[in-house]
Amino acid sequence: MAGMASLQGAMASLSISALGAATASSSSFWGNRLATYSAPQPGVRFMVKICPIEMRLKRWERKKCKPNSLPVLHKMHVRIGDTVQVIAGREKGKVGEVTRLFKHNSTVIVKDLNLKSKHKKGTDDEPGEIVMIEGPIHSSNVMLYSKEKSVVSRVGHKFLEDGTKVRYLVKTGEVIDSVEKWVKVFKEGNSE
Repeated sequence: MAGMASLQGAMASLSISALGAATASSSSFWGNRLATYSAPQPGVRFMVKICPIEMRLKRWERKKCKPNSLPVLHKMHVRIGDTVQVIAGREKGKVGEVTRLFKHNSTVIVKDLNLKSKHKKGTDDEPGEIVMIEGPIHSSNVMLYSKEKSVVSRVGHKFLEDGTKVRYLVKTGEVIDSVEKWVKVFKEGNSE
């Protein structure tokens, strides 16, 4: 009975007016201010910000997604077919060619670098084996490499006289993008 009376007393002290504003005696609850709701002024529109959704790729990692559940793709300074030098990690100082890009987590696969062993399970006709595969390297750990001058450089963008936008090496001025290079990359990609 005593508990019921104290509960009724506590509820009576928390009376809130019908207009939505707290009374003077109940402006706080356990030291915290009570929030009051006020209607928006006429003519004022609220802008709803759509925040990116988290997508579960694997149990231990989460990737940012757009509202349509597609992963957010990062812009990268390297492309397939570029010659790069690794500037950090176990393979530091080694030069190779980019063979694959993963834009959702900004990693690249460089030919014959960052080799890892993969254990393949055997089948009825084939025995099991250990195969060496190339592991991904984060794109921030590679820089574009000039074969002619043997120097690494950042990438820049400029427009040529005919209006095409190309990438070039900042240190040497060497143009990376060319029609012959892209034809070669696409022919190799179609043959695989």
